[in-house]
Amino acid sequence: QVRLVESGGGLVQAGGSLRLSCAGSGLTFNSHHMAWFRQAPGKDREFVGGIRWSGGFTATSDSVKGRFTISRAAAENTLFLQMNSLKPEDTAVYYCAATSRVFGLTTATAYEYWGQGTQVTVSL
Repeated sequence: QVRLVESGGGLVQAGGSLRLSCAGSGLTFNSHHMAWFRQAPGKDREFVGGIRWSGGFTATSDSVKGRFTISRAAAENTLFLQMNSLKPEDTAVYYCAATSRVFGLTTATAYEYWGQGTQVTVSL
């Protein structure tokens, strides 16, 4: 059974930092792409960034480029999202996701497995 568990969310002031973690189990990580998505109230789920587990190639969306960094600890099957210079518009529930597919990786429908999400709230 595949399990993805996010942690590290919370309340932070604008300009602050948070580090999210996603601990995974039950899947062959080298055969999957992993990603972070976020969803604000009333909005669609938005791609934040992704990583090819084998090789570590990463990509981030333009809205977070230069502020957010994706990384992994391969030995611990854990995905990270380091978020710096946070803005109020970054407020959302952040989800970890995994897929064995190779196309459409910036769209939520491409992902087969999801965590339960962790709330990030950025105040002024």
